[in-house]
Amino acid sequence: MPSKKRRRKEERPKIHPKNKYSDNPPDFALLASLYPTFKPFVFYTREGRPRIDWTDFNATRELTRVLLLHDHNLHWWIPHGQLCPTVPNRSNYIHWIEDLLSSHIIPRDNTNGGNVRGFDIGTGANCIYPLLGASLFGWSFVASDMTDVAIEWAERNVKNNPNISELIEIRKVKCSQNTLSPEGLSGESSYSEEREGLPSSSLDISASEDKSYYGPAILVDVVRDGETFDFCMCNPPFFESFEEAGLNPKTSCGGTYEEMVCPGGEKAFITRIIEDSVVLKQSFRWYTSMVGRKVNLKFLVSKLREVGVTVVKTTEFVQGKTFRWGLTWSFVPPAKKIVTPHVTEKNILSFMLEGIQRQFGAIHVLQSVESFFLAGGASCKLNASSFVVDITASADHCNALLNNDVKYIDEVASCSNVQEAPSNLCFRILVFQQIPGTLLVKGSLQHRDSALSGLFSSIIQQLEASLRQKFCKEKTGTNYI
Repeated sequence: MPSKKRRRKEERPKIHPKNKYSDNPPDFALLASLYPTFKPFVFYTREGRPRIDWTDFNATRELTRVLLLHDHNLHWWIPHGQLCPTVPNRSNYIHWIEDLLSSHIIPRDNTNGGNVRGFDIGTGANCIYPLLGASLFGWSFVASDMTDVAIEWAERNVKNNPNISELIEIRKVKCSQNTLSPEGLSGESSYSEEREGLPSSSLDISASEDKSYYGPAILVDVVRDGETFDFCMCNPPFFESFEEAGLNPKTSCGGTYEEMVCPGGEKAFITRIIEDSVVLKQSFRWYTSMVGRKVNLKFLVSKLREVGVTVVKTTEFVQGKTFRWGLTWSFVPPAKKIVTPHVTEKNILSFMLEGIQRQFGAIHVLQSVESFFLAGGASCKLNASSFVVDITASADHCNALLNNDVKYIDEVASCSNVQEAPSNLCFRILVFQQIPGTLLVKGSLQHRDSALSGLFSSIIQQLEASLRQKFCKEKTGTNYI
């Protein structure tokens, strides 16, 4: 029997399935044969495997250049010392944004004429996200930065790709009096990015817990009056000091002080994005940021709960040995769920209950699940030892449970016309204890071919809302999806 440690390792998430490099990682030998400027950086192991020296900035920069040219037809370059992005890693973030936009969790408006418009916070000289987003999906961008070098080279990279240049605006951020200016720091310093370039958790970060961000504007005073965006994205400065940034010199991807460092590190920087989002609210459908330390996610999600967002979502980005996390939130009310028989529904749905009041445990939630379905007339069988409730519901029961809260149109299945089908909706609800104050509730559809299976998702949503209202401390209606 495999150990828990081994099973956990096997279950680690993989690169985004839509990523070009998901099934076909960069072939160094092929690239070396096609691009003479890349060939000097490729060497071969004893087993004949092509490799590059990840500690050589020139090698990583040239790899990024040829990947963007070979796979995306993008012409690109940055001066020495500027942050050099890894293309597969950055592509993960772009594809996650695409998932968010296509999920229809947040309704779209026609403010931008139906075109997707993004905002890249701190685009850097590399301007990688706007270049990828515009070339892959035709998205338009406003890309901001504060340094003259970043603005100059971002504009060059945009102009060198005339097929998408009209889609990207480079916007200079005015520096405030509080903007930090590093003294005596060389632009040639570097830090690790291709592998896990962040310091280990053994570092003493307690001294920074009370630090707040101060520096140039991020969104407020950069976004103009009346502007609206579908999303913003950000690769924040992960570190609190330049010394901290160089603690893992296993690779060299460059990076200036402004790109890597801010007081309080990424936690303070992303907190400021959250604070700006409270001011801008629905100017953005989705606010997003990359997170370098998983330990910061809990703090940031808690902060989002405090400010009353409507949706919070997290993900994990994986590329090789590099792990990053994505955080997104919105102030736009989620769209009503419209159920159609032509859409394939998931047969397993789950949600997290966080911030559960101390006097309640898994058994209380389980009993409340049973009561919820009994109130709608459904048949329930509770197994307290396994923390399971088996539910059987007819069309009438589904109609009662949904309480007419799901709206339908002519082409959409409603409880009235589903009622003609003889089959019932059968599903199971399980309650799992995660950590104190946090439970996972999972619903699994037992008979996917039931005529009522299209209502499963909406019923689970109703159950989630009921349990949150009863057991969770937060009263903001936050959805964990």
